[in-house]
Amino acid sequence: MGASMLVARNLSKVVTSTEGELAILHDLSFELAAGDSLAIVGRSGSGKSTLLGLLAGLDLPSTGGVQLAGHALETLDEDRRARVRAEHVGFVFQAFQLLDNLDALENVMLPLELDGRHDARERAVDLLQRVGLGQRLHHTPRQLSGGEQQRVAIARAFAAEPDVLFADEPTGNLDSQTGERISDLLFQLNRERGTTLVLVTHDERLAQRCHRLIRLEGGRLVASTNAP
Repeated sequence: MGASMLVARNLSKVVTSTEGELAILHDLSFELAAGDSLAIVGRSGSGKSTLLGLLAGLDLPSTGGVQLAGHALETLDEDRRARVRAEHVGFVFQAFQLLDNLDALENVMLPLELDGRHDARERAVDLLQRVGLGQRLHHTPRQLSGGEQQRVAIARAFAAEPDVLFADEPTGNLDSQTGERISDLLFQLNRERGTTLVLVTHDERLAQRCHRLIRLEGGRLVASTNAP
């Protein structure tokens, strides 16, 4: 493990609803080293996805702060937070967020091309082969199943070799065999490249493979464990 890559200090989130203020997260604090892996688990509505958004700088906390790759996100404006994400972060969203007018290969190549990588095609092909889509390179998202789209999203997330990968239910749309294969890939790349993994998951087997696990209930941290 290396230096701290992700730090949450006294993190809280309160939103205003028709019934008044609603506290979604309550005073969460933890720290992850570079190359670490964290599973965030809990029932639906426990605050998992809200926490993921705060850690990635997609939203700002009501109180407390997040330090990502040495940057205090709450002190940055939206454009500067976006630059931090572009330089350090990869995402796997539940909704995939693939571009419908690009095929699988082009979707994975896009972040590499934006980064000026001359090996964009070679790297994209390699990653798609590793997630089992070597025969589907030129299929658009509409021609792929939900599980196949999820695998494209995972290949794209790793394409730019992020320092931190945030994944919201990365195996949620996959059958058990494919889910196991994707889990193996996530942790293989975690080891090979020292990528810090932060996973929101209902899959307890996936969660147990992480170095650390935190469990939320009603926006509160009720358990925090380290791998033996």
